[in-house]
Amino acid sequence: MRLWYYAKGPNRFGPIEEAELRRRLGTGEIAAEDWLWTEGMSNWVKAAEWLRTAGDPVVEKPIVAEAVAGPSAAVVVTASPPPVNDLAAGSLSQRMLPVRELYERIEREVRKVFVGQDELVLGTLTALFSGGHVLIESVPGLGKTLFVRTLGRVLGCKFNRIQFTADLMPSDITGSPIFDVKTQEFIFRPGPVFTNILLADEINRSPAKTHAALLEVMQELSVTVERTRHKLDRPFMVLATQNPVESEGTYNLPEAQMDRFMFKLIMDYPREEEEARILILHSVREDIDQRLQELSVVTNPEEIMSVTRLAGEVRVDPKLVNYINALVRKTRNWPQILVGASPRAGLALMQAARTLAAFRGRDYAVPDDVVDLALPALRHRVILAPEAEVEGYRVDDVLHEVIRSVEVPRL
Repeated sequence: MRLWYYAKGPNRFGPIEEAELRRRLGTGEIAAEDWLWTEGMSNWVKAAEWLRTAGDPVVEKPIVAEAVAGPSAAVVVTASPPPVNDLAAGSLSQRMLPVRELYERIEREVRKVFVGQDELVLGTLTALFSGGHVLIESVPGLGKTLFVRTLGRVLGCKFNRIQFTADLMPSDITGSPIFDVKTQEFIFRPGPVFTNILLADEINRSPAKTHAALLEVMQELSVTVERTRHKLDRPFMVLATQNPVESEGTYNLPEAQMDRFMFKLIMDYPREEEEARILILHSVREDIDQRLQELSVVTNPEEIMSVTRLAGEVRVDPKLVNYINALVRKTRNWPQILVGASPRAGLALMQAARTLAAFRGRDYAVPDDVVDLALPALRHRVILAPEAEVEGYRVDDVLHEVIRSVEVPRL
């Protein structure tokens, strides 16, 4: 009778019989990301990998590709499981577990103040830890400013807000040199873009020259004034909002700038139970600054950059690369789409899928990570054909058809 051990992080459990192992796998007590070992196996393997060959004898077909010690580890048959801590030292998969815990802590703190809008929370955090920017489309009054302020507090980051207007000048956001009477010299006074999280509220109300100034900041992470380049602190993310209803007094964002945003997220009205909770939480006359101060600071800019670099190490199977490539290229010859997505869309999907996999505790990306982020990454990068708009097609509906038409690879 074969006895099994399983490990959650550095903690080891067992031995248990195989029937009990299968039961715990079925109930979710043992997750797909946990590790399994039985006598005759050279190394610990992931539960997800074992399930793929669960009907075969594991000792005869050991799975070493996902082993903690790596594919080049020496085969050592032992009657007791190898130490989990020793095998996990330096393992990428084990280093992803704190990333998942960090994401869950951030979400828990944000949910103490901000209700609902799951796509917004997940998309914004994914973009932040991927080094991207987010365009948010919503009607007024849905809590965009509250969300960004809450996020800045929980992340331990600086936050600024710019209300874009028709007379907003580039120097109003980047900063400008001012004359110091004491020193008789011009000194640079930084603008509101010198922060970690910038809320560009109603960005489409400012003219093109202001958009161009913000474009350099988003792409280069720096501001050039009087032939001097001033670098911004990292991380830096722009959350720009625009109202889809009003068009009077607005300037459409050029396609080149739309493409700079990693995601376009849609904030819709909250569900009935969510709106009831909003009324309970925020109907009391209470200083919002005081409530934000009560939230715990979960992380800091240095840790965010460290996690960003770690997420870049998540493995993407060549089949998944071909799947992303096929999705993006499919948009360029779809009947209802006039202009398809650029290669930057594929890059955004690759980076975001890696980060989402890290949030879910994995050191490898799967097709579900790509599908979950495909709409936010593509909806602002395609233009519908005029006849499709006349027939009442929406961008999301067309993209759903595109995604369904591409075969999902089996990894």
